[in-house]
Amino acid sequence: MNERSLEAATAALISLARLMSRWPRALMQSVARAIGWLVYQLVARRREVALTNLAIAFPDLSLGERQAIAKAHLGAFIVSVIDRFALWEGPTDRLETMVKVSGWSRLQSARAAGPVIVLAPHFLGLDAGGLYLSSKLPVVSVYAQQKSQRLTEAMTAGRSRFPDTSLVLRNEGLRSVLRHVKQGKVLYLLPDMDLGARDAVFVPFFGIDAATVTTVSRLARMTGAQVLPTVTRLHGDHYQLEIFPPWTDLALIDPMEAASRMNAFIEARVLEDPHQYLWTHRRYKTRPPGEAPVYR
Repeated sequence: MNERSLEAATAALISLARLMSRWPRALMQSVARAIGWLVYQLVARRREVALTNLAIAFPDLSLGERQAIAKAHLGAFIVSVIDRFALWEGPTDRLETMVKVSGWSRLQSARAAGPVIVLAPHFLGLDAGGLYLSSKLPVVSVYAQQKSQRLTEAMTAGRSRFPDTSLVLRNEGLRSVLRHVKQGKVLYLLPDMDLGARDAVFVPFFGIDAATVTTVSRLARMTGAQVLPTVTRLHGDHYQLEIFPPWTDLALIDPMEAASRMNAFIEARVLEDPHQYLWTHRRYKTRPPGEAPVYR
């Protein structure tokens, strides 16, 4: 698909998502899950990535059981995409009804003690949790340029709708992030994707070594920040942002140990509700030297 066709298709999909975000929620969810089923049937590349990841994570499940998780994930993922437009562009008070929080006092206590990094793995409610935080606190986050410029613009406008929010492009490096953290902003960090071998270590994720960035422990060491792991999941008509007890020693331990702790935390949360994690990402794309590719 050339650039012009990509932008036209993206514009149409954004318009559809924006329209559906205004429908009655039960109707929207029903249609969104049907779209997710179609995506599973028609988008073979993403389906195969999801099933490969699920085979690694759940080797004891049957193929049919893993397929059911992948279908449930894609249906819920489409719901979450449409919800982003409701949260990005709808009345700000919708955040209070659509996002529920547990462990908020942990974040308040950590902020009172100094810099804070919020660890936010790629669960379905990632945007809902981040936007809720930025509605309450000064926040900085890192984002990647999308293939579609129109999608990039929609995402950055939505994620920065609150005036005390800053977004830093991933290729700008840590210096810009550090400047915002030193100004007192909470860092909402999404470090659980395969970004290549640079600045990464190979540590297990569901039993297979995965390239895992050391950004969390490096930033903790540079700033003295506490790291609060979080997960935001979709639960029926709302999202649940769960804030866990802080990791206060991440700056003191080996980067490989810190990366292993992060992956172990994510594994534990995935096992609690498997369809909520982003299975369509090629988490094992980068392999250690000499290892065969995981994906076809």
